[in-house]
Amino acid sequence: MKFKKLLFFNFLSCYLSIYAQVGGEEVYQFLNLSTSARQVALGGEVLTILDDVNQPIWNPSVISTDIDNKLSVNYTSYLAGINIGSLSYGKTISRRFGTIHGSIKYLDYGTLIGADAQGNETGNFNANDIAVSIGYAINIPWTNLYFGSNIRIINSNISNFSSTGISSDLALLYNDPSQVFIITLVARNIGTQIQTYGGEQERLPFRLALGGSYQLDHVPLKWYVTLDNLQQWDLSVPNPSDQTTDLEGNVTQDEVGFIGNALRHVVIGAELFPESAINLRIGYNFRRAAELKLQNARTFSGISFGFGLKMNKIKINYAYSRFHSAVNASTFSLLIDLDRRR
Repeated sequence: MKFKKLLFFNFLSCYLSIYAQVGGEEVYQFLNLSTSARQVALGGEVLTILDDVNQPIWNPSVISTDIDNKLSVNYTSYLAGINIGSLSYGKTISRRFGTIHGSIKYLDYGTLIGADAQGNETGNFNANDIAVSIGYAINIPWTNLYFGSNIRIINSNISNFSSTGISSDLALLYNDPSQVFIITLVARNIGTQIQTYGGEQERLPFRLALGGSYQLDHVPLKWYVTLDNLQQWDLSVPNPSDQTTDLEGNVTQDEVGFIGNALRHVVIGAELFPESAINLRIGYNFRRAAELKLQNARTFSGISFGFGLKMNKIKINYAYSRFHSAVNASTFSLLIDLDRRR
């Protein structure tokens, strides 16, 4: 009972904090970058994977005994030499208490060149972000609903400036074992800065998402659909590649209509042989595809794919994600089942 009260207090305090934000742009954007190869391969926004110890970073309501004593290490060679990684672990404390999940997520920007307002170089500096979280989920009695929450401490360093924040994720999952579909609603990054970079309070990158998955009856294929960024309807950003110029030099910007904006909220993925030792995956992010496409050229931006290979207690996942004709990223995940009794 005490733990349920703590979850409720956490929900209330974090919910109110999102209305107390003032100041500039959103900080800690790395919190919305996926580090799981399985998730990246399925489009980067999947919320309903139940047996992967990496999933609770994005959706704490999936925390259960399925991830007990499982460890995962993830690494992405990201854009422009940026490195992203994470470590996840799940442990069942007892049958009565349930399972807790812990994770560490980092982003290293590498060495950057500093410059003053006039463009004069002032030397090199480093920048990095790190977040440490712990999560827990409960089954709401006499229902197929599960409620979960993450609590996270965030630290960011840019040269001599640093910032610290606290955030929470809240999620509700519907999972009936007799059904072939799963539905979940997730609110991520609800929180505030504790220490700012230079005295200006900035907002955290709050996201609200609705996700679902459907397992086909007679075909070893599982579909995933996510409606992301539900906290903001208009996501339309005109693509400069789609602007036109007439003979008089007048420029007409690309206009995004209702359908185009609606699709920017959609991410889809499919997993072939989801229960087998070898899995094949593919995903498509409509927003990424629309904003990074080039006129009269096929860049295949928005597409991602990968595979999973299970060998005894070890599972290796790989994902390739396409951002642009000149830029792509590879993600590697190593999952280890530490329970020898299985």
